[in-house]
Amino acid sequence: MSDYKVLADKTGRLDKVVTNIFTDYTRSQLKKMIDDGNIKVNGDVKKANYKVNLGDEITFDKPEVKKLSLEPENIPLDIVYEDDDVIVVNKPQGMVVHPSPGHFEHTLVNALLYHSPLSTINGTYRPGIVHRIDKDTSGLLMVAKNDMAHQSLAKQLKDKTNTREYVALVHGNIKEDSGTIDAPLGRSKVDRKKQAVVKDGRNAVTHFEVLKRYGDYTLVKCVLETGRTHQIRVHMKYIGHPLVGDQLYGPRKTLGNSGQFLHAEKLGFVHPRTNEYLEFTAPLPENFKKLLESLDKR
Repeated sequence: MSDYKVLADKTGRLDKVVTNIFTDYTRSQLKKMIDDGNIKVNGDVKKANYKVNLGDEITFDKPEVKKLSLEPENIPLDIVYEDDDVIVVNKPQGMVVHPSPGHFEHTLVNALLYHSPLSTINGTYRPGIVHRIDKDTSGLLMVAKNDMAHQSLAKQLKDKTNTREYVALVHGNIKEDSGTIDAPLGRSKVDRKKQAVVKDGRNAVTHFEVLKRYGDYTLVKCVLETGRTHQIRVHMKYIGHPLVGDQLYGPRKTLGNSGQFLHAEKLGFVHPRTNEYLEFTAPLPENFKKLLESLDKR
């Protein structure tokens, strides 16, 4: 028995026709359901470009929702600091921080769960995670091992009292030695996968300082005042200097093929239990260092 049965009142490609019928799903989701055989015409599996006729019976079997299970995994971690309350970890480029649709395993959270108990405040799939960095951003993250530590670290983020400094390689020659980008960020109205500077967005502030110029490229230090999704990547693009290697926000012609050259180099916070200020640094990953060396030779 199918979940839905509809008689077509329009003609055209199957993927276009069903987009107008099953409006709760995106066209790409429906295309996958057609390919997987969840959507049939007159009882038969058809291709997305099949031409629907008036009166064709279109049936739709909703795909089973896969439940996300969180499994501890024995993945090596680069731990910079650890005690009974917090862990500071140096995340490699290419590792997702926590499970989400499409990334159920091999995440930082899977590795941390194998290593230690974690706080529970942030829900089932983000234990211990107080703040995130993008999959293709490397560097330092603070992780809470219990709820007391989580509340303290989260409050410091909200109050903007901790230190978060990044090193980024961007396209173009930045003329100013330093500057501040104060531009609100929100989901792009044009491409839902992207963030953008939007009038009604959330307050976002990034301070930058030029570390070195390489002609067509500039190495900068970025200090976060706020921590919005893709903040540095979108802000640097906004001022005309997208990150090198950024497949989402950068130009097609760029250097590297493993994601943006962005590294969370310095992290500082007040310890939740001792109230002592702690600060950590992580060296640039090898691929970042090698690229800078090759730019030096040029």
